[in-house]
Amino acid sequence: MFERLKETGIIPVVSINDADNAKPLAEAVYTGGLSCIEVTFRTAAAKQAIRNIKDNCPDMFILAGTVLSTAQADEAMEAGASMIVAPGLNPKVAAYCKEKGYPYIPGICTPSEIETAMDLGYKIVKFFPAEASGGIKMLEAFHAPYRDVEFMPTGGINIETAKEYLKKDFILCVGGSWIAKTDMIDKRQFEEIKESAKQAAELVRLIRSTQ
Repeated sequence: MFERLKETGIIPVVSINDADNAKPLAEAVYTGGLSCIEVTFRTAAAKQAIRNIKDNCPDMFILAGTVLSTAQADEAMEAGASMIVAPGLNPKVAAYCKEKGYPYIPGICTPSEIETAMDLGYKIVKFFPAEASGGIKMLEAFHAPYRDVEFMPTGGINIETAKEYLKKDFILCVGGSWIAKTDMIDKRQFEEIKESAKQAAELVRLIRSTQ
């Protein structure tokens, strides 16, 4: 599963207000060249949106994001998500996901949180909010002592800054909230979203070809 994320490189992070938009959104992202999507539990439509993507776009790899509780973790997996992602590190949720066998990426933004994640058995972590917390320079500093940890930076990243993250071998993938912003989804601007996904996929291919 983690290889799938690394191969995709940039993961659209979306908040969906209307679950009926989930299918055309996923189709736009997939057609644009990105085969993973993170649906956040920031809206009441998240669970049904995940189910709609799972039912209608079976080739799409679905992450459930902003999972803050064990109940949300259960809802996400029941709906068809393949992986749980959190903005922070909640030891209770982390332990629950491990017990249940749910693939899980905890969020961190400090060295202490990295060490807590490692102690719990997690060496792949989400760095959030990435740009507000120091961006690539902060991750370079983290990488020096934590050589076995891979990062998924998310938050405030755009297609220009994504390039700098993807050049680093300790970056698993980048969360791309710019690809399908909530207002674009609400307005059903799926052609624009497809083009945005296409640009992201082309960037990943370009960088991968030089590594």
